[in-house]
Amino acid sequence: QKAGQLFSGLLAMNVVFLGSAFISSMMFNHVAITVAEVWILLSTLKVLCLCWIIYYLLGTSRLPHAVLYRDSHAGPIWIRGSVLLFASFSILLNVFQIGYSTLLIQCKSKVDIVFPSIEIIFVCTQTFFLWHHSKDCIQVQHNFTRCGLMLTIATNLLLWLLAVTNDTIHIEIESQLREVEERFAGKAPFSRNETTSCTCPNTTVCKVFQKGYILLYPFSTEYCLVCCSVLYVMWKNVGRRISHHHVPHIKPKFKLQGVVFGPLLGTAAVIIGICVFMMYQIQATGSAPNFQAFVMYYSYHIVLLPLMTVGAVIGTIIHALEKRELDTLKNPTRSLDVILLMGAALGQIGMSYFSIVALVATDPNDLLNSLILSYSVLLIFQNITQNVFIIDGLHRQHVVAGTEARHTGHAGQHAVASELPEEETTTRSKRERTQMSPSKDEEMKEEQNDEAQDQRRMSVLELGQEIRKASLSYIHSYSHLSWKRRALREISFFLVLCNITLWVMPTFGAHPVFENGLEKSFYGYSTWFVIVNFGLPLSVFYRMHSVGGLVEVYVTA
Repeated sequence: QKAGQLFSGLLAMNVVFLGSAFISSMMFNHVAITVAEVWILLSTLKVLCLCWIIYYLLGTSRLPHAVLYRDSHAGPIWIRGSVLLFASFSILLNVFQIGYSTLLIQCKSKVDIVFPSIEIIFVCTQTFFLWHHSKDCIQVQHNFTRCGLMLTIATNLLLWLLAVTNDTIHIEIESQLREVEERFAGKAPFSRNETTSCTCPNTTVCKVFQKGYILLYPFSTEYCLVCCSVLYVMWKNVGRRISHHHVPHIKPKFKLQGVVFGPLLGTAAVIIGICVFMMYQIQATGSAPNFQAFVMYYSYHIVLLPLMTVGAVIGTIIHALEKRELDTLKNPTRSLDVILLMGAALGQIGMSYFSIVALVATDPNDLLNSLILSYSVLLIFQNITQNVFIIDGLHRQHVVAGTEARHTGHAGQHAVASELPEEETTTRSKRERTQMSPSKDEEMKEEQNDEAQDQRRMSVLELGQEIRKASLSYIHSYSHLSWKRRALREISFFLVLCNITLWVMPTFGAHPVFENGLEKSFYGYSTWFVIVNFGLPLSVFYRMHSVGGLVEVYVTA
């Protein structure tokens, strides 16, 4: 097993180094290595990965005793849902790229169309593979499966690295838009000699492809990161035999019980955040970005981030006061969760430090600069405290749910017992009416009408009983939770909603770090483009992964 892991790891390392050398050469020497040549290399790797995935689906997984065990912790529904969501946006991104290249076919090579087409096939096949087989603990063809998984991980890493560093299309689109704006403003009169030979026609379809490509670009990098995490867990589970004590007898489920203030505060943060996001999108994405839009955006974060930091610190203190033992069982999924949380946080923390240096070196006394500086500092503290809270919670043993179930059961029994007299009275009167009813046709019709009315009355009564029973059960379970567990659930739920809000904003287009122009003017377009495309997908991935970790902390509290 160790030899197979070492060999497959060396294979992935060599593939990543080769691809990184190609991509770095393309960045520093556009003449020797072009983007088309890098695309050819990555297309070859994707074809090899497709061959292995198809072989695994049709051959390896169907062998006798191939999948005897499945890891219950691997591939949770929120991870597989994220893979499906980002895969859909990545496919749409490649469709926009194909449409954009088709409109400019006179100055584009065929590789610009072939590469996205292969990418669509690769994304569809890989997503199907991860959706159905992410929990597999394969017991046959260990070494070949490990090599295939590592080759796929290396390919996704190279696709992510290319997306981070390749800004050719962005520069092309931005230069075209700038040229059109200057021409309409009268600053750049139209001249065939001054314009580039590869200019997008002034059509609605072309603008849709341009805007769609820029908007969906972060989803491609996000998809590669999520796939790498799932594939790594599969690689760790190759040949793994799960014993009975690793399988949880009672799987904790997500129940909205024992929380009141967390959902209220979190919902308020979500509603305000959506309003801020919509106003920012309207004001800041025009031809002349509005100064007030940036002030509003950063002010919202300056208020929210300290609340999240205080909540995480209080939760960590409560974890220290609890007497729950640590869960020391081997769990590759949890180990990967910790690594991903720490690694993904580096993207946002790194961008914050770059912003701090640029702002302090320019004019920190300016209002907008002061807001961005405060936002960057608060973001660093929030990431660190939240990581400590989540990692500490993931390593705690699950609370035995017997006491809570007993209390809930007692509450339900009391609710049922309180409603029994009404039901018995109604049933008794119904029985008496049936015994005393004569055999005449007219009275039989009247009796049927009475029974129909009784049934409707009974359905209304039963509905009221169910509502009262649920309310009694909720209040009873909330009152019997210890204050520590109640506080942990409140904090976890609040942080879940806040992280969802902070995930939605950059995912669907709010990128003030690139649109405010301060850091871009300090570091230069190309340098800041690489920094943002390295840190922004990691920060989006961090928020999404934090939601999963916080839900786990909430469920096990």
